Amino acid sequence: MEPVARALEQLSLWSGCRVIVIGDALLDGWLTGRPRNLCREAPVPVLSLHQEDYEAGGAANTAANLAALGAEVTLVAAVGRDTDADRLRGCLDLAGVQPRLVEVIGWRTPAKRRLIADEQIMARIDDTDHQPLPEEAMRHLCLQVADEIGDVDAVLVGDYGLGVADERMAAWLAQRRNRLPLLAVDSHDVSRWAVTRPDLMTPSFSEVAPLLEPPETTGRAATIEEQQDSLLQRLQARVLAVTLDAEGAIVLADGAAPYRTFAQPAPSNRTSGAGDAYTAAFTLALATGAATPDAADLAQMAATAAIGQTGTAVCDAAALVRLAADQDPVTAGALAAVVQAHRKRGRRIVFTNGCFDVLHRGHVGYLAQAKREGDVLIVAVNSDESVRRLKGPDRPVNPLGDRVAVLAALACVDHVVVFSEDSPQLLLEQVRPDVYVKGGDYPPEMIPEAPLVRRLGGEVRVLDYVPDQSTTQLLQRIRSRQARV
Repeated sequence: MEPVARALEQLSLWSGCRVIVIGDALLDGWLTGRPRNLCREAPVPVLSLHQEDYEAGGAANTAANLAALGAEVTLVAAVGRDTDADRLRGCLDLAGVQPRLVEVIGWRTPAKRRLIADEQIMARIDDTDHQPLPEEAMRHLCLQVADEIGDVDAVLVGDYGLGVADERMAAWLAQRRNRLPLLAVDSHDVSRWAVTRPDLMTPSFSEVAPLLEPPETTGRAATIEEQQDSLLQRLQARVLAVTLDAEGAIVLADGAAPYRTFAQPAPSNRTSGAGDAYTAAFTLALATGAATPDAADLAQMAATAAIGQTGTAVCDAAALVRLAADQDPVTAGALAAVVQAHRKRGRRIVFTNGCFDVLHRGHVGYLAQAKREGDVLIVAVNSDESVRRLKGPDRPVNPLGDRVAVLAALACVDHVVVFSEDSPQLLLEQVRPDVYVKGGDYPPEMIPEAPLVRRLGGEVRVLDYVPDQSTTQLLQRIRSRQARV
């Protein structure tokens, strides 16, 4: 299945998937300033701060990624009774995450603040309490989990060694393992979670290195491959995805050959949390029935989308689709599954089609109107060859990948699919939309696809025509100006 088709199919299934995240929630601070001069007390720069940004970090960032990818997320974590806890709650609210936070008297909300000068991180200040949580606080955390755990599709543990996801929580989950849905674990200390027999573990290479016998000698990926059986046995994981930073990841599963994914170069040195995006996407993919290789590919794409940002990274659904569109043109391969998933949730499907060669104001207004006709807007785009047949040999101006990426970035567009025929008839028969939309100043009877849509039980709507707004007219204006120059 092509990358975009796979991404679209999965995102439709992830919408509404319920996940509970248990773990160490942090407040990530990014304090940005400009260096003025050297400090008199020491040879270090003096920064004049002009911006403070706070974002959800640690397990809270994993929860934010899950929500951005369409899931319904509850976060169970511990915080202090302090200003940073209030900031963290605000971040979770903006991310659409339901917090179930236990306040611990005398405990500090974990926080990491980075000092940035001229786009360069100069220092990081960690304010974390490494003392074990009091037994009463742990009991309250377990009660919060118990209240939520019976009504979720996946449980994800984010263990950063800060006291919430410790041996006590691992033992508590292990006692209830047979009643848990899919269990994913992202932990700095992987060994203590073997008792839970997780469905997915996503450690970094450095986190599994102490378990390797003998230590790495043939390269990181090769070493992991050679010790697949030993690692799976020791960690009792169904799927073990070992991340290799800039080298991607290697995914192990019992009875299957190792599966390798590859990362893209990171454009920013100010990114944190790409691993959280990786774990979030992998968890959702497995929880909704994806094969392990497909889940691994989607997780790697989510991490790649995250490292393209600055600050604490969150990969949302639109970013995943845009990245998939950059990797391969969209096809109709997954459309049936996408539509079926939406229909199961009672959603009204709107369908439209066009070349969308040079996106302009008319397109944007028309698509926004189309979305208001239902719940889900599917846009079918003519392939490059189809555009040439319809518009002439000098079209399209923008190739398919660019046209798809721009459309997918619009908030009103839910799914983009490509067709190579001159008419979307085959797609209409496959989708059977509730509403078929076209833009123009002609009656529905003049639309060639109208009889088919009505025969399939759908409505045909002609939306408001925006005068003097077309790609052809736009190109004519550009050419006329060039001719005058």
